Amino acid sequence: MEILIISLTAFGAAILTFFSGFGLGTILTPVFMIFFPVELAIALTGVVHLMNNLFKMVLVGKKADKQVLFRFGIPAVLGALAGSWLLLHIPDARPIFEYEIGGRSFVVYPVKFMISLLLIYFALMDLIPYFDKFRFGKEKLAIGGILSGFFGGLSGNQGALRSAFLIKSGLSKEAFIGTAVVVSSFVDLTRLSIYATGFNTSGLSENIFLVIFATLAAISGAFLGNLLLKKITLDTLKVTVAVMLILLSLALGSGLI
Repeated sequence: MEILIISLTAFGAAILTFFSGFGLGTILTPVFMIFFPVELAIALTGVVHLMNNLFKMVLVGKKADKQVLFRFGIPAVLGALAGSWLLLHIPDARPIFEYEIGGRSFVVYPVKFMISLLLIYFALMDLIPYFDKFRFGKEKLAIGGILSGFFGGLSGNQGALRSAFLIKSGLSKEAFIGTAVVVSSFVDLTRLSIYATGFNTSGLSENIFLVIFATLAAISGAFLGNLLLKKITLDTLKVTVAVMLILLSLALGSGLI
């Protein structure tokens, strides 16, 4: 049963992720956690996420903007190194606040709450007409790369900040998706290599068939997303990213994820 549920989730999330540039790990990790311990769920999700990114890189990686990739991608990898190392070497931060609903406890941590505020800010920039002509200058790309990579390594949520910056960098929809995919792949490789030194991944081999099915489902979703790409306008893409940023920010800020 878990193979079916996880595979269907991976398929649907991969379609959304193809356009927004984020969401697969955010959606898939909680589903894995229903069936597996937290550390194993993180490891299993990481493998599926990376394999899906590598497949998407084959599909659209050639559309990446090389200049933006250089200015944004390298700082993102450096930021991911710092964030991942920090995650493994500092004690857990104290939550800002905790609350209960229906007997279930929710905990809000400082890092995720800070990310949620940033995401709301960037989402509003996409939705408010006043900001339509606003673009991040080339000098701001390095800052965006460092922030997205650092928070990705520290909290696992790197795609939303990356998309928030890249969607305002003046790229075409094809270049936006291609650039996001290439950066995401390298950040994944960076943070997973460091996580491997601190996370228990012994259960991977015992769940190899689940990983294969989930990966194939995610790849199928990415393939379908690529076919639908020509039917999506840049304005639609911007609204999609903004809506997903808001939903993710609310989930992070409220302690749901």
